Amino acid sequence: MGDWTPTERRFSELPARLASAFILIPMALGAVWMGGWWLAAACALFGYVMMLEWCAMSATPHPHFLAVLGGLFAASFPLDNLVITLPIGAAALSLALVAARPGVHTRIAAGFGVVYVFAMVAGLYLLREGSWEGRSAALYFMSFVWASDAAAYFFGRAIGGPKLLPSESPNKTWSGAIAAVIVCAICGYFAAMIEESDPLVWMATGIAISIVAQAGDLFESGLKRRFKVKDSGKILPGHGGLLDRVDGLGAVSVAGSIALCAIPGFAASLGL
Repeated sequence: MGDWTPTERRFSELPARLASAFILIPMALGAVWMGGWWLAAACALFGYVMMLEWCAMSATPHPHFLAVLGGLFAASFPLDNLVITLPIGAAALSLALVAARPGVHTRIAAGFGVVYVFAMVAGLYLLREGSWEGRSAALYFMSFVWASDAAAYFFGRAIGGPKLLPSESPNKTWSGAIAAVIVCAICGYFAAMIEESDPLVWMATGIAISIVAQAGDLFESGLKRRFKVKDSGKILPGHGGLLDRVDGLGAVSVAGSIALCAIPGFAASLGL
């Protein structure tokens, strides 16, 4: 989660951050636990809000039309019919490209926003509803992302030190990034104990999840910097917008779904 809040104000916003987390996390866990139409409904809501936020950041016209298409795209997932889902995505991409303000950069930004938002909601749904043990996979991966975020936040502020990528996210430190990776490796070890599978595979997976989550955070921070905005929105006190909150999870959902689909035996090696 990219954050441009001045360092001296970071802990002053902690109560608001915790309050938002106590609301958002149970909702996300409940939707993932139930799966199916419940998860699709949550993804539809997320897709709608995130598309609005992207349009506001990038000044893409027709935000509500694109947001509705984002919601419909996610809501169609349980139908398991690409003949329905893909045309919705194509319609949203076409509308964004055609309606964007004149100029190559504005059209790229508009089109990329559709791909970016739609991929994140599709990645989360596939992670939960894939041919592997989706509920466990999604819950593990989500918990690892949250552990990575928390470790980077608290250890980074407690230890301080050199900045990770000051040009993109000036409050992120190497100490926080390294702590996040270590914490996720430890989480992987305990996940392996629970699933009675190879600890090395789970620990490597935990490390990969932390790296991908942090890369997703930094990527979204870079996007905000280029659009000259501090937050993607204001829907979550202490966090900013929904895009600010789920950038790392979105990246992990996409990467995790691809890995589980593409790497033979990966899910089995995790006990999933």
